[in-house]
Amino acid sequence: MSKLTALALSIAVLGGVWAFLALGPLGGSAPIALVWVGFIAWGCYFHTGGDNAALQKTIAGMSFGALIAGVALYLVSSGMFAALGTLAAPVIIAVTVFVLVIVAGINLLSVVPANVYGYAATAGLALTAGTAGNSTAMNLTNPVLLVIVSTIIGAVFGMLSGKLAGMLGK
Repeated sequence: MSKLTALALSIAVLGGVWAFLALGPLGGSAPIALVWVGFIAWGCYFHTGGDNAALQKTIAGMSFGALIAGVALYLVSSGMFAALGTLAAPVIIAVTVFVLVIVAGINLLSVVPANVYGYAATAGLALTAGTAGNSTAMNLTNPVLLVIVSTIIGAVFGMLSGKLAGMLGK
């Protein structure tokens, strides 16, 4: 079997398993994992190199991005910078995105797209689900924690699909 066919097959099978888990036992009205964030992490794992370093950088970068988005969400929702009026959110976003990128000199955070994926997934989830104010909650209503859990599981599924493809492609 060609490497491409093996990879397609392994991602198809494990993608189905991931979707079942994330939309079924891990999903629901109080989700433990989000299918779409897991697939973002899965893709990030492969575009980062598809090896052990990629697994570490995907999880670290996307988790860091989620944490920085959580800081931005907290600052915006707290009203701490309300005196800036309509400039409050743009200024907070500018400062946190600067931090998101400037850390790329640190090896584990060197994949800027991973950092951005975590930030964007967290902000997108919080803004669409109305959970921006939950960024300090110590449960899975916190979009930061939910994105981090989904990232870890998705990146591990990426690694597993790569290993399965390696076995099938021999």
